[in-house]
Amino acid sequence: MAFAGRQAAGLGKRALGRSAEEVNRDIQLRTAQHIFEVLGELKGCAAKLGQLLAIYELALPREVAEPYRIALSRLQDAAPAMLPHTVHAAMAESMGADWLSRFREFDGRRAAAASLGQVHRAVWHDGRAVAVKVMYPGGRQAVARDLDHLRRISYLATVFLPGADVKAVTEAICASVAGELDYAAEAAHQTAFAAAYAGDPDFYVPNVIAQHGDVLISEWIEGTPVPRVVASGTQAERDRVGMLMVRFVTSGWGRHGLLYADPHPGNFRVLPDGRLGVMDFGACCAWPPAGFGELTLDCCKAIFRGGPGDLAAATRRHGFVENGQAIDSEALYAAITPCGEPFRHETYRLTARWLRRQVLRTTNLRLSNVVRQMTMPAYFTPFARSFLTLVGVLGQLETEGTYRDEIVRWIPELSEALIPEENTEDMAPTVDLGTARRRRAEMSKRGMPIV
Repeated sequence: MAFAGRQAAGLGKRALGRSAEEVNRDIQLRTAQHIFEVLGELKGCAAKLGQLLAIYELALPREVAEPYRIALSRLQDAAPAMLPHTVHAAMAESMGADWLSRFREFDGRRAAAASLGQVHRAVWHDGRAVAVKVMYPGGRQAVARDLDHLRRISYLATVFLPGADVKAVTEAICASVAGELDYAAEAAHQTAFAAAYAGDPDFYVPNVIAQHGDVLISEWIEGTPVPRVVASGTQAERDRVGMLMVRFVTSGWGRHGLLYADPHPGNFRVLPDGRLGVMDFGACCAWPPAGFGELTLDCCKAIFRGGPGDLAAATRRHGFVENGQAIDSEALYAAITPCGEPFRHETYRLTARWLRRQVLRTTNLRLSNVVRQMTMPAYFTPFARSFLTLVGVLGQLETEGTYRDEIVRWIPELSEALIPEENTEDMAPTVDLGTARRRRAEMSKRGMPIV
């Protein structure tokens, strides 16, 4: 109703002489405000949806962005701490009345907030320091209500992306958020990551100690939270952390076939020995799906070695432009190719200012913006979430690094598109993707989580 009212008001303003573009922009900005107001009413997964939508705050004009930045911050910090007696009841619900006997020590005070629960510090019965993640009582029901509400308001997104299959993408987002309520699946994902990175010189994934219902117990990570590095780290520290995050997300595809879809800064710690500790594996999924390799190679070839016609053909072939939809190939090429700038150089500093320019250009509210005529296949949603979140963190860190070489290291087939031709003869693949795929198949046979 609110959207319809804004449209009716827009028609009235056109009659008063305002241009269609001015009216459309006004409708879009008011709709954006309404979306954030609605999110503020959510109870179960407001923080998670706030994380997912934080990147879009960059697309708003500076004069209206600040209220949304404040609203998002409140969304992500809104969940009240459970009182100790509530925590004890929730632990008993999942682990039984004698749950406390499994611990030497258990701190009933919240050590950290999780998006759908909270974390407590404890000592397991064998003396290991552990993190105990427990879901909020009633959290599953609250999230289900919120997701139904999100489905009802999802049509508002057509104001910004009228060509998108909003229903399919909304269902993919809902499935991703709902999947984070499955602590058994999260434990399986974390176990797979911990096995893949055991002994790794760059990363530490804590082992799962136990999982019972809505309680997940893992080894405790002691280190510097990445948000603190964002706020006060030296540039060298910011560069190193940013590139380690890139390495963790991209190396996973070849090492174990799982996508880490939530590279939010709060999920990482810099350990005293310099390794990057990683937490929260609720948003993982099998990756890459069939056809993703061809998609990335086709698009990279078009952007870095082709032209407008090649890019238009690639996006149409892989489902980003609906059949029969007219598309301005020159405008599409002009909109998309600047996003590849970090891969055109041996090293590149990715800044918040650069990121803002890309977001503002590709989400420009003008009707003539060709990106608004495109859609996104639902299967692409987890990757888009992971990629946009990661790039957002890199912009906050203002990380300078060898982005091109890091990507090619783990996805060597992209060297055909990303590495200048005069340098390709000196390149040797550092990852055997055939071996990696066979390893994933073997993991599947042994019942390890490729889910």
